[in-house]
Amino acid sequence: MRPKISRKAMASVGALIVSAVAAVLVVPTFASAGGQPAGDGFGQSGAKPTIVLVHGAWADGSSWDEVIPILQHEGYTVDAPPNLLTGLTSDSAYLKSYLSTISGPIILVGHSYGGAVITNAASGHSNVKALVYVDAFEPAAGETIEQLAFAKPGSCLAGGGNPSNVFNLATNPSQPADDYDLYLKIAAGTDYPGFDSCFANLVPTQEADVLGAIQRPLALGALTTPSGTPAWLTIPSWAVIGTQDQVIRPAELTFMAQRARSQITYVPAGHLSMIGQPWTVTRVITDAAQEEG
Repeated sequence: MRPKISRKAMASVGALIVSAVAAVLVVPTFASAGGQPAGDGFGQSGAKPTIVLVHGAWADGSSWDEVIPILQHEGYTVDAPPNLLTGLTSDSAYLKSYLSTISGPIILVGHSYGGAVITNAASGHSNVKALVYVDAFEPAAGETIEQLAFAKPGSCLAGGGNPSNVFNLATNPSQPADDYDLYLKIAAGTDYPGFDSCFANLVPTQEADVLGAIQRPLALGALTTPSGTPAWLTIPSWAVIGTQDQVIRPAELTFMAQRARSQITYVPAGHLSMIGQPWTVTRVITDAAQEEG
């Protein structure tokens, strides 16, 4: 004969089964090492950092058009605020103010001149957890964009030592009288290969032509303003370097990145790596987010 099981014993067994099933359902959520959600890496809340993308000179937020959809598809909140391009001090102050409107951790990304802006804006900002430099300046205290751009020979912006070979100057009524707006010349000329070959090399011609047409000017004073205390002294950093960059020579980009102890990724691209190699650039950004966010 089978032994009789009391109702009380049956209830106890049922409770054990329910508890065991519940435990099985809960455990996979925290299956990764360190008690973090599996496949997440952003803390128990699962919240991801906000990615803030800062464009450089002669550009606007559309510089990031190839990168933004990839990041959004991966579940990130992405902001690409305008870089005013009116001067390093004012541009950095504006970005710092913008960052203060974001709650939670921030991964701050800068391209070209935008690298100098994030270097200054993130200094002392506790929410910024990582800096990512994309073909970008990583200035030390006291350095200027002008010094860094021409520290190594070969920049297509040099123009044989004559700025008028490279830039068209326009008067901005909101700026001091001697602080002109600089536009890159489109056509090639003396000691200048032209916008497409200089700034937008290795970008498809049709797209490069559009970029030249919609370029936003950089104030002349932005080139000569000394940088402040660099955020990369205290904030971990990453650097993407296009091996065919004609604006900031790869040797100079490498020097700055190594000095800042940035984790370096080289890509077969020109000055606009985020357009030429968007998947690689995005991977570097997400690596920074997962490690520091």
